[in-house]
Amino acid sequence: MVLKRRIVILIFLLSLSAVSFAQQLPLYSQYLYNRYLINPAVAGSDGYTSLNLTAREQWLGYSGAPRTYSFSYQTRLLKRSYIIKSTSVKKRGQFKPSRDGRVGIGGYVFSDRNGLINRTGMQLTYAYHTWLYGGTQLSFGLSATGFHFRIDDQKIRFEDPNDPILNSNLRQGVFIPDANFGVYVLNYRFNAGFSVEQLFQSYIKLGNPGYENLTLMRHYYLFGSYTFPLSVDSELHPNFMFRMSEQLKPQVDIGLRYSFKEDFWAGLSYRTGNVVITSVGARFDNLYFGYAFDYSFNEIQSYTYGSHELMIAMKFGSSARRYRWLDRY
Repeated sequence: MVLKRRIVILIFLLSLSAVSFAQQLPLYSQYLYNRYLINPAVAGSDGYTSLNLTAREQWLGYSGAPRTYSFSYQTRLLKRSYIIKSTSVKKRGQFKPSRDGRVGIGGYVFSDRNGLINRTGMQLTYAYHTWLYGGTQLSFGLSATGFHFRIDDQKIRFEDPNDPILNSNLRQGVFIPDANFGVYVLNYRFNAGFSVEQLFQSYIKLGNPGYENLTLMRHYYLFGSYTFPLSVDSELHPNFMFRMSEQLKPQVDIGLRYSFKEDFWAGLSYRTGNVVITSVGARFDNLYFGYAFDYSFNEIQSYTYGSHELMIAMKFGSSARRYRWLDRY
């Protein structure tokens, strides 16, 4: 189908408005199993080295609906090397750890499509973990981020092959740098985190005076969960997540998750906007598999097959590795 120039521009502006005023960042339903996706302070917080792959199809069957793929890596730099430290000239030197295991690092890449807009992004993270009274860990994280933003011109055709818009930044794409910051509190009974993404509110410069530069809005996340032991092997985890931007209405998830021996889990959540999320998962050795299904009670559900999200993760390090560094301080 051949689109006239004014129709194309209208589509572009509508698509860009969606970025400016709605879902600028990827949306996830299984963030509880990889909190690093929404908070950089989580990197290395549990002591494992983790690889996580997530694929999400939002509003499956609806043309141009959001589609997100992400891959993340995180680890903690534990004590591995030693230096010789002398206590006095008369006493022998003693071996002291040169690193105390308080540093976490991580990386994250994603590909996100929303309508005609394609974004490929990444972040690199440094996290610092310290201890409060009672075995509670306090973490801070800072990420350098950036993504490549462009319009998918393969889905449209122009009457005039020399149309100036074909040579603008809309088609060629632009790279937008920014940063994320997070704080995370972890205890064997509870966890809570607060983070800010797109901290500097960078501009999308389109390279054409006919279009206004669009601002990336800050996004705020507040989440938490608590663990209630039901027996030696099973636990119940109520949880919540609050998400908003400076132009996006607050969105709240309230849920409950059941886990058995960390080998099986199932959860049910309600997201404001009349969305119900069900999730299940299982662990096999160091492999973790999770699946979530979002069902919307809005009118759009009659045109889609719901939203589907698949998660595959690997964690290296025995179960004893978790909280193992408690005795290292």
